[in-house]
Amino acid sequence: MEDIREALASLDRPALAFSGGCDSSFLLHECIGAGIDFRAYTVATQFQSERETERAMAFCEERGVPLAVIRLDILSVPGVAVNGQDRCYLCKKAVFSAIAARSGADGCGCIIDGTNATDDPSLRPGMRALEEIGVVSPLRECGLSKEDVRALSREAGLPTWDLPSDSCLATRLATGTAITEADLRRIRDCEAELRGLGFTGHRFRFDGSAGRFEVPEGQMHLLDSTRREAEAILLKYCDSVTYGVRRSE
Repeated sequence: MEDIREALASLDRPALAFSGGCDSSFLLHECIGAGIDFRAYTVATQFQSERETERAMAFCEERGVPLAVIRLDILSVPGVAVNGQDRCYLCKKAVFSAIAARSGADGCGCIIDGTNATDDPSLRPGMRALEEIGVVSPLRECGLSKEDVRALSREAGLPTWDLPSDSCLATRLATGTAITEADLRRIRDCEAELRGLGFTGHRFRFDGSAGRFEVPEGQMHLLDSTRREAEAILLKYCDSVTYGVRRSE
């Protein structure tokens, strides 16, 4: 704990890229604990649900931290809607460039984010964009893994300690499948309805007609007990559906 706070105290008025997830919420908590002057920014795009933005806003409001919400039309960024192999990189570059522009105008000296020591650059091409922009990742630099962040968050009483990962909605579409507003809405609305059955951390993957519903391994029993209700929801959004265990993202 002292290491992460010492690392934060050495930074010049950082701008925190805040999503409201487990990692960035813990980092915000540590910024407060370190007593540093920082600002928090979240970028709202079509790749996140409004629920995520509202959750981020509520977390900050409860702690008296102003949160600047930057609205970004991510599908207008060249190359993003094509959904090629570089989509994550292009998206991250646009998102953090938006934070850099806004936070720079606000007098911040650097940008920090919640990348942790478990995050693998080979699986997260967007991390290259962070390096190019000069984003600092204190959790990663201090050697804190995802497991560490969850454990420390729980000790601190943060409600986000066991929050499932919320990868962007674009990950539900196969690479090379063009991304449209309509498909993103379909995915968002379907997952929201399924959440009403008690699912968390689930994914509705869609290829234009067929869907695949994936749930964490620990929720397969819930899928078994709600199969009829889940299928009734799913078939409102696709012509056919298969099921499986959610893979890591």
